[in-house]
Amino acid sequence: MSEETYTPQSPPRCIIVGGGIAGVFLGILLDRAGIPYDIFERAPSVKQLGAVMSLNVNILPVFEQLGLLDELMAISFTSPGMHVYGENMKKMAYRGNDGIKETVGYDYIVFSRPQLYDLLLSKLPPNKIQFGKKVLQIKYPAEGGVMVQCSDNSSYLGDILIGADGAYSAVRQSLYRQLNEKKELPFKDTQGLKIGYMTMVGTTEPLEEDAYEELKDDFTRFNFIIGKGKPYTWSTFTVPGKRVCWGIQMQLSTTEADDMAFRNTEWGPEFNETMIKEIQDFPTPNGPLGQFIDKTPREKISRVFLEEKMFETWHHSRVILIGDAAHKMLPSAGQGAVNAMQDAVILANCLYEIALDASSENIDLAFKDFKAQRYPHVKHQFDLSKTMAKVIYGQTWHERLLRTIVFGYLPESMLHKDTIKAAAYRPIVNFIPPPPERGTCPVLPTQPSKRYQSELAVTTAAI
Repeated sequence: MSEETYTPQSPPRCIIVGGGIAGVFLGILLDRAGIPYDIFERAPSVKQLGAVMSLNVNILPVFEQLGLLDELMAISFTSPGMHVYGENMKKMAYRGNDGIKETVGYDYIVFSRPQLYDLLLSKLPPNKIQFGKKVLQIKYPAEGGVMVQCSDNSSYLGDILIGADGAYSAVRQSLYRQLNEKKELPFKDTQGLKIGYMTMVGTTEPLEEDAYEELKDDFTRFNFIIGKGKPYTWSTFTVPGKRVCWGIQMQLSTTEADDMAFRNTEWGPEFNETMIKEIQDFPTPNGPLGQFIDKTPREKISRVFLEEKMFETWHHSRVILIGDAAHKMLPSAGQGAVNAMQDAVILANCLYEIALDASSENIDLAFKDFKAQRYPHVKHQFDLSKTMAKVIYGQTWHERLLRTIVFGYLPESMLHKDTIKAAAYRPIVNFIPPPPERGTCPVLPTQPSKRYQSELAVTTAAI
C-alpha cells in the first residue's frame, strides 16, 4: 500500500488514519469482512490515557457477535446506578438501573478506557498499525485511488481512505481545505468546534481494599458531585483491579474558552499541577478528590477540552470520516465511543456489500448509504449529549434549575422509558451470524446484506 502504481482492487484496499478505538474496531470488522486495510497512527506509541468508559445495549450485541463479550465483561463492572451529591455531600438523587437489563437484554458496564483499547488491539493481526505516521495531506493521483502523505516523507496509496483520527482530524482538515478551495464546502463546515468545557481525568493504581469500602463490591459505585458557587463538577467510579477512575469538568465561558484554545500550545505539566492544587480538596463520599489524584501516575493524567461539532460533510470521492472526525459529542451521555463504534459497524456493512465490485461509483454509493443510515441517529445522540451536559455539568442559573427538575421531580419510570426507547437502536454486523435475541423491548432491524444472504443461501443449498 505504499508508493506503488495504482491498480483498482476488489475487495478495496483501505487506509485507516487513526489508531484509536474507532480505527481499531473498524480494523477488526474489516478483517472479518475479508477487506484489506492498514492503520496509521500519528502517536509514536500506544498512550495509556483516559479514565472511565461505559458501554451499553447500543453496541454490546456486536461484541457478542465478535466473540468478545466475555473478555469485555472480565475487565468490567456492571453499573447499578448513579449517586448524585451536592458539594456539601448531601445526596440530591439516586438514578438506578433496576429492571433495565431484563427489558433491554444487556447491562450497563464500566471499565477503564486503556483496558478496552488493549483488548481491541490484541484482536488485530500483527503489524496492522504503524505508529508515528502523521498525515499531512490527501492526494488523488491521476491514475486513480487516494494517497496520504506523512510527515516522515512516506506516502501510502489505497482505494478508500477512512479518517478515524479524532476531533482535530488531519484527514478532515485536508479534505475540507480542498473542498473549500473549490467552493464545495458548506459554510457550517468552515466553522471550528465549539468548546464549552475542560476536563481532567485519570485512573489510580491498585488501591488497598480496606481503605475504601466501595472497593469490596463487584459492581461500580458511581458518585457524581456538583460544585456550589464554582464552575466544577466531578465524579469517581470504582473499576476492576481495586482502582478508581476520577474526572473533573470545568464549565468555560466563551471568553475563557477562546483564551484557553489560543494558549493551548503553551500548556505543560505545570498547568496540570496548578489545576490539581485547585481541585485537591474537592469532597467525595470517600474523602477529598486529591487522594485519588495523588495515587494516579502524573503521566497518566489527561487534560483536554470537551468540544462539540456536528459536521455535515462526512465523505467525498474516496474519503470518508467516522467517529469524532465526523461528529464530536460531549461525553455527558456516554455516547461518543458508542457512536464511533456504531459508525465502524455500519461502514463495514456498507463496504462488505460492494467489496466484490469496488468501482468508484459503488464506493460513492456505499458512502451515501452509510451516511443515510447513521446521520439521523447520530444527530439525536448529539442533541441528547448537549442537553445532558447542561443537566450534569452546567452551572448557570437556568442549568441549575433544569438539573433540579430532572433529579428532583422527574420520576425514574419516565427516565427508564426513555432508556428503553433508546435501546431499540442497536446496529449489528450484517455479514456474520447475528447475536442471540435478548430482552423484551422492540429492536430496530439492521439493514440486511443482500450479498451475505445470497452467499448464505448458496451455502445452505449445497449442504
